[in-house]
Amino acid sequence: MGEMLGQLRRTHMAGKVTEAFIGEEVVITGWVAKRRNLGSLIFCDVRDREGILQVVFKEEASKEAYEKAERLRNEFCILVRGTVERRESVNETMATGQVELIASELKILSESETPPIYIKEDLDAAESVRLKYRYLDLRRPDMQKIFKLRSKAYISIRNFMDQEGFLEVETPILNKSTPEGARDYLVPSRNYPGTFYALPQSPQIFKQLLMVSGFDKYFQIAKCFRDEDLRANRQPEFTQIDIEMSFVDVEDVIDLNERLVQRVFKEVLNKEVQVPFRRLTYKDAMERFGSDKPDLRFGMELKDLSDLVKDTEFVVFKGALDAGGSVRAITLKGGAAMGRKDIDRLGEFVKTYRAKGLAYIQLKEEGTKTALSKFLSKEELAAILARAEAETGDLVLIVADGNDVVFQSLGALRLELAKKYQLLEGAEEFKFAWVTEFPLLERDEEQGRFVALHHPFTSPMEEDLHLLDGEPGKVRAKAYDMVLNGEELGGGSIRIHDTKLQEKMFELLGFTQEEAWARFGFLLEAFKYGPPPHGGLAFGMDRLVMFLAGTDNIKDVIAFPKNQNAFDPMSEAPNTVDATQLEELGIGIVKKEVVE
Repeated sequence: MGEMLGQLRRTHMAGKVTEAFIGEEVVITGWVAKRRNLGSLIFCDVRDREGILQVVFKEEASKEAYEKAERLRNEFCILVRGTVERRESVNETMATGQVELIASELKILSESETPPIYIKEDLDAAESVRLKYRYLDLRRPDMQKIFKLRSKAYISIRNFMDQEGFLEVETPILNKSTPEGARDYLVPSRNYPGTFYALPQSPQIFKQLLMVSGFDKYFQIAKCFRDEDLRANRQPEFTQIDIEMSFVDVEDVIDLNERLVQRVFKEVLNKEVQVPFRRLTYKDAMERFGSDKPDLRFGMELKDLSDLVKDTEFVVFKGALDAGGSVRAITLKGGAAMGRKDIDRLGEFVKTYRAKGLAYIQLKEEGTKTALSKFLSKEELAAILARAEAETGDLVLIVADGNDVVFQSLGALRLELAKKYQLLEGAEEFKFAWVTEFPLLERDEEQGRFVALHHPFTSPMEEDLHLLDGEPGKVRAKAYDMVLNGEELGGGSIRIHDTKLQEKMFELLGFTQEEAWARFGFLLEAFKYGPPPHGGLAFGMDRLVMFLAGTDNIKDVIAFPKNQNAFDPMSEAPNTVDATQLEELGIGIVKKEVVE
C-alpha cells in the first residue's frame, strides 16, 4: 500500500533544482526513471513534468531511506526530502546535471508494475500500444513538451485577442443538424422523442449571430466534430481558433491574423515571422503550383505548354486540348540521370491522381532523350524546353488532361519529388502565404448542382455580382486561406449580411426558399434586424501546434486522440450502451447484415 504525504509537501519541481539550491533542503516528488544499486549507494533518477534530478541514497545519510530505496523500481511514484549538493560527475545533457539530492527521507507514494511501454524520448512503440496506454505515453518528456507548448500557445492567443478587444464567447455544442459539408455527429433527444441534436462542425452560424448581436469582435477556442472517413491526419473531434469581426473587409481580417500568428510564433518558439505574408490568387496558386495550399519553400513551378503544342497532331496532347484541358510541365533540376524504372514509377504515381500518363524529356549531356520527338517538331521541342526553363542535366515531366487532373497530378508530383530529392534541405523553416479570390461555387457533377466551395454564407466579390445570374461558376468569393508549408492553417471569408443576397446564394445551391428557411431560418430571420458587415476566420489549432512542435502526426498534439478508425483503444469508445438508456430515448438497434 502506498504511503500518505503526511505533513511533507513538495517545495520544488525536480527538473528545476539547479546550482542555485546547493546546500538547501528541498522536497521533490515524481516517478523513478532509472535506478542503479552500487551496494553502499543507490542512485535514482526522479522525473517530473519539468525534468529529471539525480537522487542519491546513502546508508550513512539515512539508513531508513536507503533501505526503502532498495525496493524502488521504474515508475514508482515517490516523495524525497534531502539536501542539494554539487555532483562529482557533471552531466551536461541535463538541466540539473550540476547537482544531486542526498536523500534524508523517502516516501513510496505508490508502486508500479513493469510498464508496457518505455517512458523515454523518441519511443518507437506501435501506435496502437501507445494509444491504449496513453496515460503512460503522455509521461514521456517529448510528449509533455508538446502539451506545454500547446498550453503556451493558448495563453498567447488569448492574451493577443484580449488586447485586440475580442470577447471570448462559448457557443452551443448541442445544435440543429444543417447537413452541408461533412456528416454530422447526432445526439438523440430524450425530451423530444425522434429528434436529434447535432454536434457542431464549426460555430459558423452562432458566430455570425453574435455579430448581429453587436458583440463586434468574438473569438473562441472551439471543439468541432465531423463524422467523416478519416485519413492519417484527421480526427473526428478537433479544435479550432474561431474568430469573427464586425465592420471589416478582407484586409482587416488578414492584418489581424498575420499579427496573431506573428505573436504566437514569437512567444512560443521565439521565431520571427515576417509580415505581410505573400499573397496569391487561387487562379495563380493552381496554375503555378497545382494546389490551393502551395508549398512555397521551393520552386519547380508548373509551366503551361498548351499554346506551344496547339497545332500538334499528337493524340494525347490534342485530345486534352480539344476537351478544354491543358498540357503542363514541371522541371526537376539535375533529374536527367533518373533511370527508366524510376520515371515509370512517377508515371504510376500521377495515375493515382487520374492522369492518363506522364510524358518526359531528359536533357542528358549526350543529347535530348524523349519519345515526343516522334510527334513534335524540333522547334516545338525547343519552345517547350525554353518555357520549362530546362537546361542540360534536367528532367521535364509533362501531363496532358483536364485542368483539374493536370493541377492535381502535377501539384502532387511536385511535392513527391521535393520529398524524394530532399529539395527542402536548407529551405526556410516557415513559409506563410495567403490564397485569395477563391471561386464562390464549384460544380458537383454527381448531384448536378453547384455547391459552396467554402460554405453558403461566403460573400461574392462586388465586381462579380453581375455574373451571379448568367455565369455563377465564374464568381469569385471574398474568401482567403492562410497557408503554411503546403498545409492550410486557417481559412475564412467576408460573410453575406444581406437577406436577399443570402437567399440568392441558397437558390444557386439548389435549395428552394422553403428548404433554405427550414435549415437556416434562424439566421435569415436575424438578418432582418440590421446585421453589420462581418467576416472572420478559423484556424486549425491542432495543425498550428503540429507546426510549433515540429511533428507531422496530429495524434501527437491531442491528449487523448482517436485512431484512424475513430476509435479510442484506451477508453474503448464508442461502445454499446445500456438497454434502459436506449428505451428512454425510444431507440431500437437494427443489426445490419454484412454482405461478404
